[in-house]
Amino acid sequence: MQRPAVVVLGLVGLLVAAAVVLQTGLWVEALGTGEYEEGTVTVREGSDAALPTATQPATDAPTPGTTVAVREQEAGEPLGTVKVRIAKTFDQRYVGLSETASLGPDEGMLFVHDEAGQHTYVMRNMSFPIDIIFIDADGTITTIHHAPTPPEGEQYSEQYPGYGKYVLEVNRGWTNRTGVEVGDRVELPPEAT
Repeated sequence: MQRPAVVVLGLVGLLVAAAVVLQTGLWVEALGTGEYEEGTVTVREGSDAALPTATQPATDAPTPGTTVAVREQEAGEPLGTVKVRIAKTFDQRYVGLSETASLGPDEGMLFVHDEAGQHTYVMRNMSFPIDIIFIDADGTITTIHHAPTPPEGEQYSEQYPGYGKYVLEVNRGWTNRTGVEVGDRVELPPEAT
């Protein structure tokens, strides 16, 4: 009779240990996240903004690099730019900006998911507040959250859900400063598609 109880307790112990390793991200430290790619993203005002196709690049797009540019639809003038790293793998998305001490005023990260869908982000071990911008597969901004840092002594903040294939994280208040709103359109770099 005691042998099945020992087996069950052993399995429960393994499951608890696995949950702790997953929650704390220790497995990411052991395996690493790999290299981040960089690319250019352009945001245009309004959902009816014309976007170039993959075979027809924008003629006014900046050269490939690390720039995210926000532009008004009519004038095409940039509203702001952000240097980004592209997080494409699960490990990169899991770590996100949590290992970043701070961002410059125009820096951020672009998260790429395999498919458009409902995704939820948290401020895991974050040292600074951010704007979390959800972008649908067609480039339309669907949701913007202004996320504060987690409360003192807590590893996570509240949850920030949204629909999209892409998520852009920038310093908190960047969307207010640049005028980026839900419904604006984003041109994605080839590295992100």
